[in-house]
Amino acid sequence: MVRIRPTMGLNSVLDQVEILKEAIDPVERVYKALEKIEASRELNAFVTIDAEGALRKAEEIKRKIARGEILGRLAGLIVAVKDNISTRGLRTTCSSKMLENYIPVYDATVIEKIKAEDAIIIGKTNMDEFAMGSSTETSFFGPTRNFFDHSRVAGGSSGGSAVAVACGAVDIALGSDTGGSIRNPAAFNSIVGLKPTYGRVSRYGLIAYASSLDQIGPMAKNTLSTALLLQVIAGWDPRDSTTLNKPVPNYVEEALKETSGLKVGVIKEGFDNVDKKVSEKAYDALEALKRVGCLVEEVSMPFMKYALPAYYIIAMAECSSNLARFDGIRYGGKPVKGKWEEQLVKIRTECFGEEAKRRIFLGTFVLSAGYKEDFYIKACRVRRRIYDEFKLLLKNYNALAMPTMPVLPWKIGELLSPLEIYMMDIETVAVNLAGLPAISIPAGFVNSLPVGLQLIGDHFDEATLLRISYAYENETGFTKWF
Repeated sequence: MVRIRPTMGLNSVLDQVEILKEAIDPVERVYKALEKIEASRELNAFVTIDAEGALRKAEEIKRKIARGEILGRLAGLIVAVKDNISTRGLRTTCSSKMLENYIPVYDATVIEKIKAEDAIIIGKTNMDEFAMGSSTETSFFGPTRNFFDHSRVAGGSSGGSAVAVACGAVDIALGSDTGGSIRNPAAFNSIVGLKPTYGRVSRYGLIAYASSLDQIGPMAKNTLSTALLLQVIAGWDPRDSTTLNKPVPNYVEEALKETSGLKVGVIKEGFDNVDKKVSEKAYDALEALKRVGCLVEEVSMPFMKYALPAYYIIAMAECSSNLARFDGIRYGGKPVKGKWEEQLVKIRTECFGEEAKRRIFLGTFVLSAGYKEDFYIKACRVRRRIYDEFKLLLKNYNALAMPTMPVLPWKIGELLSPLEIYMMDIETVAVNLAGLPAISIPAGFVNSLPVGLQLIGDHFDEATLLRISYAYENETGFTKWF
């Protein structure tokens, strides 16, 4: 008899029991996942496949089942991991030539946690180089393609994780979100993606882009799977001083609670620069929230218009510092002949992509003498005002809402100007500046291309976002849309 830990919500327990009851053994599930990955190779969702490791873990779970041992909460579930999260013995590249052959000697905290719960990691997913991008087009390994239209972008920077979930190759995936990098590709591939509160999930083992903005989070096709993965990875970590020692709710059980009477504020400024057809779908989704008992009202957030410039100044400043370690001596690249300065210039010139170099240059500039006060310090003051505006609104509302992305997925190579690409983050970056949790849920399709609705919650209140998401999922049936 198989025993499963009783800490899971009822629906997830039943789902997992069903998998085991139908004799779909873990090894068979891995082989099916590998077949799906091979069949979807054109999408370019994966950078590294760990077939051997996945089969080894599946065999271990199979032995546990045979012995009647207690299984972890993720037992038998196939997981994809974004390629900026450290995995011991498994290549971790950040989709950059700089780390093309880097193999970590340790696991990130989130990897330790999912392994302990018997998850099966099948591989590392494609992403924008060092998470710098909104489309997965800056990857050294080529762009990931949108699941619904292979000529279009998958979103970014966690595009590979989103597509791996959407195409059915994996059950759940880990992404990271610095300015929308989980929510953006979730919206573009019609899945659920949750960016947790800053400090809710350990960043130990996450290769940093912007340390005050980065967060690891879950991605899945449905709300309860997202909740379960968050349940596993959340919590205090002594190796990450930014995590807080706060109790972790049972997110699956919280998601099952009623939503009647919850107040949702619709940020009117969040619709200012949005494609009309995308706005219409977002408003349709808000009507569905009303049908599940939510009280939906329009609210204003004037300082939101300054979020994008403030975000890019802060993010680039932090990236210029974080990426200084990649010099071919301590990390990355291959040794070259010449003096130290010559080696440094040659390695960083050859191994960083154009977007990474652009952000390093700009970040170094805004931190330089004479400019720090004009740019970086002002951006930090704007960040505080945005934080204050969010907190004021969240005193009266359980969640805030607006579209996840301002446009539909664009054609690969269509946006050539860096400024055009930066503008794609206009709906998502304010959340990271304030350190708030946010979730993107499917809102429907325009011309067969997905649209996402973004819900924003108060600090450490991911549970309310999951409640609304689950009620909305039951009302709309979005898991059956494809």
